[in-house]
Amino acid sequence: MHPNISPRALVLTLACVIASTTACGDTSSSSAPQEHLDCDAEPIIRTTGDGIEFVRTPTGCFDDLPNFPYELEHVEIDGLRQGYVDEGPADAPVVLLLHGQPTWAFLYRKMIPVLVDAGYRAIAMDHLGMGFSDKPIDIADYSYLGHIDRLEKFINALGLRDINLFAQDWGSLIGLHVAGENPDWFARIVIGDGTLPVLPEGVEPYPRVENPDEIDPDLQFVFQLIPPQQIPFYNGCTPIGSTGTDFGAWMEYSMKAESFHAAEVVEGLTWFDIPDEDEAAYDAPFPSRIYMAGPRVFPSLVNELGGENQDAWEGLMQFEKPFLTIWASNDPGNLGSCAIQDNLIDNIPGAEGLPHIRLPEASHFLQDDQGAEIARRIVELMESN
Repeated sequence: MHPNISPRALVLTLACVIASTTACGDTSSSSAPQEHLDCDAEPIIRTTGDGIEFVRTPTGCFDDLPNFPYELEHVEIDGLRQGYVDEGPADAPVVLLLHGQPTWAFLYRKMIPVLVDAGYRAIAMDHLGMGFSDKPIDIADYSYLGHIDRLEKFINALGLRDINLFAQDWGSLIGLHVAGENPDWFARIVIGDGTLPVLPEGVEPYPRVENPDEIDPDLQFVFQLIPPQQIPFYNGCTPIGSTGTDFGAWMEYSMKAESFHAAEVVEGLTWFDIPDEDEAAYDAPFPSRIYMAGPRVFPSLVNELGGENQDAWEGLMQFEKPFLTIWASNDPGNLGSCAIQDNLIDNIPGAEGLPHIRLPEASHFLQDDQGAEIARRIVELMESN
């Protein structure tokens, strides 16, 4: 073994050779030392070989994160770093954790220790433009199929198989597509407040955001109206008053609002109040607006779903391995409804007979509200099936 190559780097290299993936040619080890830059360092605009301009969050932004003692790793895919956390024995069964918008692997800080203590390998990947991953600065460099392609290359680069998937929000739209088209890669699937929408080809369900790079200092959204200790939005499956939001308005707010930042979204859509230091950690990957193209454009990718998910959904309707849903009981958005959860339970064979649940005292970002309980139920599923 070369003295400068870590054991994990060697595993990645061998996995690439075995998998023979297109990602292997530009997948680099995460063991290379990184220059430490203060969080307020001037952004450095870099360019990939394909001409994509991007920035890389200064390493200082990730110093001293609360309850997150994990090494931030990366592989390089198509000239851009894909960040992730990888904890637990390298040869243990894998639990792949996929976040949504506008969060990152920090969302899984309460789940990772439970999974690792139970003997599993927990991998929390940051989507492109989020967390420790590189961040293209042009919104045109993000796409729904691009996120799917990167997840497939990430899985192959790390040589992951027999995957136990947990995915939420946009992580489910991406992860379920990959699972539906590659069901043999996955041993079990657990979904929390997510789905795989199937829209006819050519359908764009919402108007496109006009002048997307314009900054609007006056745009506001409902998060300012939700108290830190969230109020009940449901009585069982019945909404209390009006729930849900105008998704088109959410697209515009994310894209253009000067005030938009990750922590306000997580604080607004969790049951419990989030400590200030945790809010700062959710914002850590985005020290200024140039780093935020990824979370800004994510909601608008809903207009790219038309015609893309039919085959993947048909694959999921043949998925007979365990498929569990763990829902929040107080998610006011569309993904929190009983109908979305029931659609998965009723149409995916592997869901039959499993202990599906709507967790009390949990909202959209249920990993923050009830992470240890979710992880416990994942462990229970893996040990009983």
